[in-house]
This record gives sequence, C-alpha cells and structure tokens, in this order.
Amino acid sequence: MSNTDFTYVRQQMTAAREAPSSEKGIIHWLRVNLFATPKDVVMTILAIALLAFSIPSIIQWLFIDAVWTGSDRTACLTVAQGGALPDGQSGACWAFVSAKFQQFIFGRYPLDERWRPILVMVMFTILLIPMLIPKAPAKGLNALALFVVLPVISFFLLTGGFGLPTVETQLWGGLMVTLVLSFFGITVSLPIGILLALGRRSNLPVIKMLCVLFIEVVRGIPLITVLFFASVMLPLFLPDGWTFDKLLRALIGVSIFSSAYMAEVIRGGLQAMPRGQYEGADSLGLSYWQKMRLVILPQALKLVIPGIVNTFIGLFKDTSLVSIIGMFDLLGIVNLNQADPNWATPVTPVTGYVFAGFVFWIFCFGMSRYSLFMERHLDTGHKR
Repeated sequence: MSNTDFTYVRQQMTAAREAPSSEKGIIHWLRVNLFATPKDVVMTILAIALLAFSIPSIIQWLFIDAVWTGSDRTACLTVAQGGALPDGQSGACWAFVSAKFQQFIFGRYPLDERWRPILVMVMFTILLIPMLIPKAPAKGLNALALFVVLPVISFFLLTGGFGLPTVETQLWGGLMVTLVLSFFGITVSLPIGILLALGRRSNLPVIKMLCVLFIEVVRGIPLITVLFFASVMLPLFLPDGWTFDKLLRALIGVSIFSSAYMAEVIRGGLQAMPRGQYEGADSLGLSYWQKMRLVILPQALKLVIPGIVNTFIGLFKDTSLVSIIGMFDLLGIVNLNQADPNWATPVTPVTGYVFAGFVFWIFCFGMSRYSLFMERHLDTGHKR
C-alpha cells in the first residue's frame, strides 16, 4: 500500500483561532454579567445609582474630612465645631485610632514586654507561609512546628517562662487575644470535629450515642452560654484549690463550641462519599483507620473545604463574644478605649468600629480567598 493512499489524513492540527470579538473583552463581560436580561439591567442601574449616592459621602467621611493627627479629643472637636460637613460633624477621628493603636493590638500588655508577642507573631508568620504553599517541602515537620512546638514556645514567651517577667492573662487584649483564641480554636476544632464525625457514623452504639449527644447539645445552645459555663460553672466541678486561668476557660469554651459545628461539616463530606470508595478500601484489606486516613478523609475534606473555612471565619468573628466574660479582644478593647474621656467625641465610637470591622474583614477575606485557591488546586478535573 503506497503512502499516497493516506494523503487525505491531516498531519498537523489546525491552529486555534481567536474568539470572535463579540465573545471577548469588556463589552462581552458587561453584557453577560450585568445586562443579560431586563431584570439584570434594572438591578445593575439601581446598584450603580446606590453606589454613586453612597460612595462619595463615605469617602468624604473616611478620608477627606477625617482628622489624622491630634493628642486628644479637641483635634476632632475643632473640625466638628467648624462645620466641615453639612450636619456639623467631623469626619473619622483617625487620631484616636493612632493614639490607641498599640492597645488595639496588644491590650494592656506591658509596654516594655511587647517585643514578646511581636516575636511570637514573627515566628507564626514564618511557619505559616510555607504551610500555605502547596508545593513547599517538609510539610510534616512544618505542621509539627506550627501546631505543636510554636504554641508551647508562645505560651512560655507570653506568660513569662524562660526567666522572663510574668505577665498575667488579664493584661492580654486586643488583636493578640483574637488571634490566640481563633488559632487555638481552629487547631483544636478540626481534629476533634473529625473524631466526632467519625464517632457519629460509628457502628458502636455507645460511641455513636455519646458523639450525637455532645454535638446536638453544644449546637443547641449559643456560644455565650458555653463561655459562661466555661468561665463560671467549670470551676465548680474542680477539686478545692484548683482553678483555671480565664483565658484557658475561654479557649476551652470556644474549642468545644466550634468542634460541634466542625463535626457536622465533616460528616456532610463523609456522607457525600460514594459507597464504592468504602468498598474499594475494604477490598484492599485496609483497616478502619487506614481506610479513613488514606482513602476516605482526604476526599471528604476536599469536598467540604467551603464549609470548613466558613466555620473558621465564624469562629474568628465569634471571639468578640469573650468580652462577656471580662476579656478584651479587638472589639472589646475598642469599646474599652471609647470610654476614655480624653477622646470622647461624637465620631470616636464609629471610627473605632470601622477600624475593628476592617481588621476583621481583612482576616476573613484572606481566609476566603485562600479557600478558593485550595479548591482550584485540589480540583482534579480543573485544568491548571
């Protein structure tokens, strides 16, 4: 058979052509996302009108008419009395935030010892960055250092180990307490939540009943109740002379509460797994824990990444409730400083809340973006 019999077969693929001009560019994006239907057109016009009405006044208040420097309340009151705005009020009093910034971060932690929480934050950042990079080497050692070694070292650094002066946790506050509570809660709630989810699906009646009882009781009461129980009632169950630090009580309460919600998120991922995965693992002769560790949990956790991150975000924001039991996290320390008569102005409270809300948003937005990145990275059907 001669080669001429196959001359009709294409030897090279035709080069891909560009998409039509009507299917790309900003015009196409606007037409598809904002003006696809009459309803979309109406909603887009209303949204643009709302933004055009509100954004200029927000920018005016936040930046243009804001007070950036000053040593006390008179800096903000001077502008207010001058009538810089139509209602006679000044813009944001950022001088208040600047004057109280260190308290917002460290609380009442002694000024001469604040290098200790700064050192802890630096070590945390150094260990966290490679942990968040999927292709970074030595993940096991990194996780051990981040979740086991660092908390131990941080405890002694912050409280007064290694020969350092003792700093009672009553003096802790601000963003430092928010990060300590959220990091501990996240670190503890995920493994406990996994164990509770596995226990709830267990074939052993006693284990299943205990896990179901724990999850349903904790999920049925608000976090404030859990914190009150951990702070007020927990010491009543201890032997005489025993006591728990208030921060430790808050850590226990937050961890218990978040573990129950995490368990239900994990259980949803376990139930979403096809039965064939369980049967395939059993056919390989794997034990129960090998099956869960090597086959089921890696796939189940990937399915519920949005739910896990949503629980983490909720936990991070719920740490503000510890002010109920006399601890001052970021929001609590902002409220505490608003009572300072040296900074009592009509715009001081709003400015403090804007600052606290922006800090919370930065951390929550970062967690949300990273979860989307991990979803794309772990999506086996996604072309990268």
